[in-house]
Amino acid sequence: MAATIETPENNLNTDLGLSYLIKPAPITTGKQKALILLHGVGSNEQDLFSLAKYLPEDYTIISPRGPFVLGEGRFAWYQVDFSSGKPEINAKQEAQSRETIREFIVQVKEKYKLDEVYLGGFSQGAIMSYTIGLTQPGLITGVLAFSGRILQEIRPLVAEPASLKELRVLIAHGTQDGTLQVHYAREAKTYLEDLGIKPGYHEFNGGHQITGEVLTVVSEWLKL
Repeated sequence: MAATIETPENNLNTDLGLSYLIKPAPITTGKQKALILLHGVGSNEQDLFSLAKYLPEDYTIISPRGPFVLGEGRFAWYQVDFSSGKPEINAKQEAQSRETIREFIVQVKEKYKLDEVYLGGFSQGAIMSYTIGLTQPGLITGVLAFSGRILQEIRPLVAEPASLKELRVLIAHGTQDGTLQVHYAREAKTYLEDLGIKPGYHEFNGGHQITGEVLTVVSEWLKL
């Protein structure tokens, strides 16, 4: 069996508030830009990091690990219960993760001298991305939400519309999603529009997943 060759890109970094993987931008075009990707519940930092090769080369890709351990190689930003038929969150854990992610972004921007940071995520990672973008709009340039929703619990904390006008948002959601149904994406679009944000919006024929079609949309959106 061939030995695994460790490279800087698959070594877990532990020097900041969250453990993370990083793939530096192979090329630069002036501004130093990064995309931070937040995994879904029960996953880990390797999941979305595997998409790095499909994303624009002038972006540094960073993928942190959620702080709550669910099992071997399984992490979360907060625990969630679906037993009632709708997702019920652990609000205390969500608030802790919100602050931890905020601090991590500040640390990343300083350490890697970044001019623009986009925050994206899948499912629970998308939920946290929405939350950070809407409550801390000056911290990031844009939000990418894959198969997520905007929590009712954070809406009282959302920043004033005037401070949100520069925030870019991209929503992608499968019409056959059985975990977080597509109505969550449609509700998010309407809510954002009411705040004065005009999100990029893409529904695709699929389930709770990120498809090649979505990656193409993301790549083009990031180049705008």
